[in-house]
Amino acid sequence: MQFEVWAPQADRLTLHRAGAAHAMERDPGRPGWWTAQAEASDGTRYGFAVDDGPVRPDPRSRRQPDGPDGLSAVVDHGRYDWRAEWAGRGLPGAVLYELHIGTYTPEGTLDAAAERLGHLVELGVTHVELMPLCPFPGTHGWGYEGVSLWAVHEPYGGPEALKRFVDAAHGLGLGVVLDVVHNHLGPSGNHLPVFGPYFTERHHTPWGAAVNLDAPGSDEVRTYFLDSALAWLRDYRLDGLRLDAVHALKDTRALHFLEELSAAVDTLAEEVDRPLFLIAESDLNDPRLITPRERGGLGLHAQWNDDFHHTLHTTLTGESQGYYEDFARAGLAGLAKTLTGGYFHDGSYSSFRERRHGRPLDRTSVSAHRLLGYTQTHDQIGNRAQGDRLAATLSPGLLACAATLTLAGPFTPMLFMGEEWAASTPWQFFTDHTDPELAEAVRRGRRREFAAHGWAEEDVPDPQDPATRDRSCLDWAEPAREPHARMLAWYRALIALRRAFPDLSDPDLSDVKVAYDEEAGWFGFRRGDVRVAVNLGKETATIPVGVPHARVLASWDPVEAPGADGVLALGGESCVVLTVA
Repeated sequence: MQFEVWAPQADRLTLHRAGAAHAMERDPGRPGWWTAQAEASDGTRYGFAVDDGPVRPDPRSRRQPDGPDGLSAVVDHGRYDWRAEWAGRGLPGAVLYELHIGTYTPEGTLDAAAERLGHLVELGVTHVELMPLCPFPGTHGWGYEGVSLWAVHEPYGGPEALKRFVDAAHGLGLGVVLDVVHNHLGPSGNHLPVFGPYFTERHHTPWGAAVNLDAPGSDEVRTYFLDSALAWLRDYRLDGLRLDAVHALKDTRALHFLEELSAAVDTLAEEVDRPLFLIAESDLNDPRLITPRERGGLGLHAQWNDDFHHTLHTTLTGESQGYYEDFARAGLAGLAKTLTGGYFHDGSYSSFRERRHGRPLDRTSVSAHRLLGYTQTHDQIGNRAQGDRLAATLSPGLLACAATLTLAGPFTPMLFMGEEWAASTPWQFFTDHTDPELAEAVRRGRRREFAAHGWAEEDVPDPQDPATRDRSCLDWAEPAREPHARMLAWYRALIALRRAFPDLSDPDLSDVKVAYDEEAGWFGFRRGDVRVAVNLGKETATIPVGVPHARVLASWDPVEAPGADGVLALGGESCVVLTVA
């Protein structure tokens, strides 16, 4: 077997395998690359020593059996016998479900999560979006401090377990999306700087030096990340990738890394003959991100739409701190703007940033399915001081209204695990750092952050306490009992309607028409022949539907269809979906 590693600044490279050392040779055809031939098979442990330094894992390691700092292991992807025949499932018409392997079940493994996939089939979602799976220190964590961007966290089950999970999901008709983090690594267990200029001081991010996408040596660094992304899609038969915080990918080249990545993914999709897609997390509100390359965009297939979340969240909760301020001030008008225009900040002034932000999205040419809409996500729950879900403070009726606006709205809906039954369990920030100094720094930083917002330190959960992770695990007894069972039935009904009525998956943003009454607290919108109304106030509201004798498709509380006058009487904290066809 040929072992190879890129280390352009090294004078010597040594392969360590099975207790033996093998001197590596420079590859004359590839500057900076070193190679060596040695016997190996699936599971063989190995590592590289740079200039007689300590043995370190392979930057392109496919498996880290002993964690980020241990030896790498060879993975023979051809050994797995795929069972499910899978033609793929694209993003248009999708309903996504964000899932964290470590807390979806108490066991916290891929195999345990696979046993619960039947719940998602019954719910009606089309894709599971897995939070990051790359190795990180310890057992439990969110996954956003991963390293070894080609490997699967061993406590989750490692590479074979991911293949079993994907195989099981595909066998049930579910697509699988993986959240990948290209904007930073580590900090613990990150050995890349020893091998080459993977990072640059030219740019800085909230995590320190930026990934080197445009400085000297960046050709190979870009290839490293491109190849890693393609490996997930090819070797594990994933259907798409969610790209974390792409605004932190600093690249001044004429050909931006994201454009290069989108082209490579589209090429792979043609080769494997199934749809593949990229979903970005971005706070730039720049429609060029999701504009096709042939029209001058970067060509990503979709992006998370935090503006929709923020307008909905402030409308439901009244919260107005920090970045919520502008959205809270706008009220229902802000929700209307986002539902019809995609972005709230489209060049408007952002008081949080103290400058104008974003640019308009052309709603006549950008399909609504390219924006993901959601009521809750891991970020928006877990980055609260106590990791409290909306169910901790809102009534079931308001939760049902939120679900209706998300699942009957124009964007590709995404749910966060447990949301569908109004889970009472929080989802808190937890870590398992093995470095005591780093663990203490994270603990103190978390408490200091929220103390600045008025929280007492003792009220902020300790990220390193195993109980913090345990509290965040879903309680699978809840869906069978009230009030959770009623909420679950409502989510199932809304998703079924989205599947049954083409108007609810129509990607034409320009066809969304809205009406609202700020004082009365009701909001409604029209999508083709479907009418949606929510009453966020406590008193019954009279809502002009605009057409007589509309038929009720689903309602949270019993409601009479509008009469000849086309006026609907909708009870407080309730919602309804109607059709005029």
